[in-house]
Amino acid sequence: MGYVTAMSPCIGCGTVFSYNPMLVPSCSAVTGKREPICADCVERVNPMRIKNGLEPIVPHPDAYEPCDESVLSND
Repeated sequence: MGYVTAMSPCIGCGTVFSYNPMLVPSCSAVTGKREPICADCVERVNPMRIKNGLEPIVPHPDAYEPCDESVLSND
């Protein structure tokens, strides 16, 4: 058994961060495709979302933790 951590730049701030690729929040507003967003940007954008009548982004508790490799398998 192994674990997986994805790493890429945040679509909001460009900072490289690690995350669970199955649970990380993502945003399509910038590029038109789903891109991961870091916890700092989630906190930064939520007040604006609420002000605009949108639901806040609530990350899964494990969104920024490694995941078991078995969740990525198609078996």
